Amino acid sequence: MNKLIYILLFTVSISFSEIIDEEPKISVDCLILQDENSIICKYEHERIEEDKNINVQWIDPNGEVSRERILLIPAGHGSIYDFRYIEGREKGIWQFKVIDGEVETSATFEIE
Repeated sequence: MNKLIYILLFTVSISFSEIIDEEPKISVDCLILQDENSIICKYEHERIEEDKNINVQWIDPNGEVSRERILLIPAGHGSIYDFRYIEGREKGIWQFKVIDGEVETSATFEIE
C-alpha cells in the first residue's frame, strides 16, 4: 500500500514540475487569403484572468509603421485577430508586430 502511495505522489509531483517549468506560449501568424483580398494576423498568448492591452503594428516594406493599434484582450481570452485588405498595399515583405509589455513578437509575410 505504501508503495502505491509513493508512486502516486511521485507521478503527481513530476506532472506539476512539467507544468511549472513550461515557458509561456506566445505566437504570431499571418495568413494571406487572395480570394477574399485579406491578410489576417493572429496573436496568441497564455490565457490570464485580467484584461490586457497590447500594441499591434503593421510595418510596410520600407520599415515604416503603416498602422498601429492598441487592442484589448479580455480576461480569459487567449488570442486576437487583426486584418487588412491586400488591395492598395505596397508589394514586398511586411511585418506584423505585437508588443505585449516588454515582449515583442512578430511575423513576416510577402505581398506580391
